[in-house]
Amino acid sequence: MQQFIDSYDFTGKKAIVRVDFNVPLNENFEITDDTRIRAALPTLKKVLAGGGALIIMSHLGRPKKVDPKFSLKHILAHVSELLGVPVQFAEDCQKAQAQAAALKPGEVLLLENLRYYAEEEGKPRGLAEDATDEEKKAAKAAVKASQKEFVKTLASYADCYINDAFGTAHRAHASTALIAEYFPNDKMFGYLMEGEIKAIDNVLKNAQRPFTAIIGGSKVSSKLAVLENMLEKVDNLIIGGGMGYTFIKAQGGHIGNSLHEDELMPQALEILAKAKEKGVNVYLSVQTLVADAFSQDANTQVVPSNEIPEGWEGVDAGPESLARWRDVILNSKTILWNGPVGVFEIEKFAQGTLQIAKDLAEATEKGAYSLVGGGDSVAAVTQMGFSKKVSYVSTGGGAMLEALEGKLLPGIAAILE
Repeated sequence: MQQFIDSYDFTGKKAIVRVDFNVPLNENFEITDDTRIRAALPTLKKVLAGGGALIIMSHLGRPKKVDPKFSLKHILAHVSELLGVPVQFAEDCQKAQAQAAALKPGEVLLLENLRYYAEEEGKPRGLAEDATDEEKKAAKAAVKASQKEFVKTLASYADCYINDAFGTAHRAHASTALIAEYFPNDKMFGYLMEGEIKAIDNVLKNAQRPFTAIIGGSKVSSKLAVLENMLEKVDNLIIGGGMGYTFIKAQGGHIGNSLHEDELMPQALEILAKAKEKGVNVYLSVQTLVADAFSQDANTQVVPSNEIPEGWEGVDAGPESLARWRDVILNSKTILWNGPVGVFEIEKFAQGTLQIAKDLAEATEKGAYSLVGGGDSVAAVTQMGFSKKVSYVSTGGGAMLEALEGKLLPGIAAILE
């Protein structure tokens, strides 16, 4: 039975909380962006304020073995500072029984990197490149068998389980999905997860119309399932970024040296045909900023999107495209944005993405619900200073993408079951 963090009584209880503290570190192991840690603070502080003790678990990076550079010890002092209490550290997430047992209400224990163990992801490690299928099968079975003990040990530390790691909710890992079954009546989402689920529901289940999805990014292949799912939901579909050139070429346009995927042109035409059948308005770029090189000092010109000269590539949406899209965005009640519409990392090619961010902020101010999801669009809206001017900015790139494909994420399903 799922519990809710707001009404759960943490008095005298130990809560094991899965967070996503996979933060970027510089060469001196200093945190360069603590957004993910700050995002989990309301949940962690709720447990402490409610008279509970905290056991925090997370991964950091993708270590294939115990590696000091991926130790959560690097973030210990900062977590302690943000929580306002000393945080104890367990050098091994599987050998913290005594420390967990000794925790008193108001105390906090941070476990070492979960991914030091192959059992967290449930995938074998160290297999020889020439391993036979039988050897691979045996190694996988061995990890799966030991995974049960791994999960059981983590669960033994606490009285209740909270998942507040949306960034890893699409992975059926030990700490995000399997552990929940040990807490049939004491499992819940943290505030961050609740916020993400509500935001997804606001666009996929409860959208006010007109509903517009802006899908950008470089490749159709990475967004094909999202586009197909959106056709069932939206009134307007704006397709921008590099992926748009596959659609333009598929319709007979000349795209010069622009990024595209020839093998996906049939699917692009299918999407356009399905959209027409369902009455969904599709807006491709009609005018493009093109460059003769992929750099800040490249020569540029603005041309029709289906007449890009050879030797030039599309790098951003042109003014006419942006004007049309702006009109659609400002007349929408629900807006989803996933993926930039240009190479926003290069300032010269970032104007289109900046304009989309401005339009979203304006539409939100007028009463629309706006969700920004997906790594690059989140980075863009944050860097450009608009993250507080839209309704919700998702913390999970891959997780948000899979949710937008219509999948029930394992980390969410484990709490709801």
